Amino acid sequence: MLIVGAGLSGVGAAHHLQEAFPGRSYAILEARDGLGGTWDLFRYPGIRSDSDMHTLGYRFRPWTRTRTISDGDSILEYVRETARESGIESRIRYRRRVVRAEWSSADSSWTVEAETGDGGTTRVTCGYLWVCSGYYRYDEGYAPEFPGRDRFRGEIVHPQHWPAGLDYAGKRVVVIGSGATAVTLVPALAERAAQVTMLQRSPTYIASLPAEDPLATALRRFLPDRFVYPVVRWKNVLLQTFFYQLSRRRPEAVKRFIRRGVERALPPGYDVERHFKPRYDPWDQRMCLVPNGDLFEAIREGRASVVTDTIATFDETGIELDSGERLEADLIVTATGLNLLFLGGMELVVDGRPVELPKTMTYKGMMLSGVPNCAFTVGYTNASWTLKADLTSEYVCRLLAHMDAHGYVKSVPEIADPSVTEAPLLDFTSGYVLRSLDRFPKQGSKEPWKLRQNYVLDRRAIRHGPLEDGSMRFSGPVAREGRDEPALASA
Repeated sequence: MLIVGAGLSGVGAAHHLQEAFPGRSYAILEARDGLGGTWDLFRYPGIRSDSDMHTLGYRFRPWTRTRTISDGDSILEYVRETARESGIESRIRYRRRVVRAEWSSADSSWTVEAETGDGGTTRVTCGYLWVCSGYYRYDEGYAPEFPGRDRFRGEIVHPQHWPAGLDYAGKRVVVIGSGATAVTLVPALAERAAQVTMLQRSPTYIASLPAEDPLATALRRFLPDRFVYPVVRWKNVLLQTFFYQLSRRRPEAVKRFIRRGVERALPPGYDVERHFKPRYDPWDQRMCLVPNGDLFEAIREGRASVVTDTIATFDETGIELDSGERLEADLIVTATGLNLLFLGGMELVVDGRPVELPKTMTYKGMMLSGVPNCAFTVGYTNASWTLKADLTSEYVCRLLAHMDAHGYVKSVPEIADPSVTEAPLLDFTSGYVLRSLDRFPKQGSKEPWKLRQNYVLDRRAIRHGPLEDGSMRFSGPVAREGRDEPALASA
């Protein structure tokens, strides 16, 4: 087994794997020089979870801190502790960026090629490949071309590459964007900056959530965390599911509910219609959460403001808007989004044939049609990432146990039903999704090819559904000897 990526998903996958198969060998290749993935990469002020930690945390490891919407450093330490206490750290090989993986049916194995930090190349062979690199591109964020950008005499920063020690105290800061990163940055920067302006082209749905879960706080007075965690986790799962389903079925009611919350949080007479009324329905794009309404608090206190307009040009001292208004700035933060990159951008080859990702279909949201012995972990878009990551891990372990029990050496999803039609993998209208969706696999119109954004339904199907379902094809049984540690060779 080879796992690609040592972030939240990769560490979780490794934990599930070694719990289910204590004697099975595996290694983890990580492109960066530290574990943690997203939580090690992003260092901008105020970085935090965009969902509650009782569902973003692993099912097998309770989240014991008091804040349910947690800061990035605490999440990173949580992942590191999991890796350290489970002995996973010793399995990680850093500065190994996987660029190519080739499957050989003759050998029933993958040969995986990775670039090393010193400019060399390493090759690894494995019987099963598990990609836990997420779908964000880590080396660059989305940076649209702004007219006059080169004229600006201040500093321009993208949150994905926040410079260590950047001094913004007493400065005028403009944050361009309205998504999760922007609504996190604005209240954090407002604590030290002279003034912070969130410049948005159009509003996003923003809801306030308590920074600490009241039920968890109450239960911890009487019960240990191992009992509190699953209760609060299930409460949050059911609330998330209910709210998402209500948003899709009764969008106007949900709009009114969110708007009333925003109106109560902002000063009387604030122009909510202009600055906090999105042009789309709830959950057409991911909803933003602000713990204890910190964004609204910064606006009420005059430390932050929101401007809804479009950019005409940058100039030497700020931004000129199409309305004719000017925003003076010493620092501009382009929280303009991320770029998507499926499987970390690696090239897949099966028996000498390159895999064209847009021509494949995802099986149970975790495998690709026609690609043997390969799984990937992608979380939910409407709930915490780790809910689906844990289910994926459980399914992969079930599949491996089934293969071992029957002597199978190969499992590959194949589309057997000609009535299954294609659909985009992600049903989201966010810009970062639409920009990249044509390079992604498709989902199907029927199970098991349909990507469900529903943990409750997925939990039953993935944990208890049949493995031999007519779409998953197995090869064997054949005799095989036990494998050694994944073989490494430098080239």
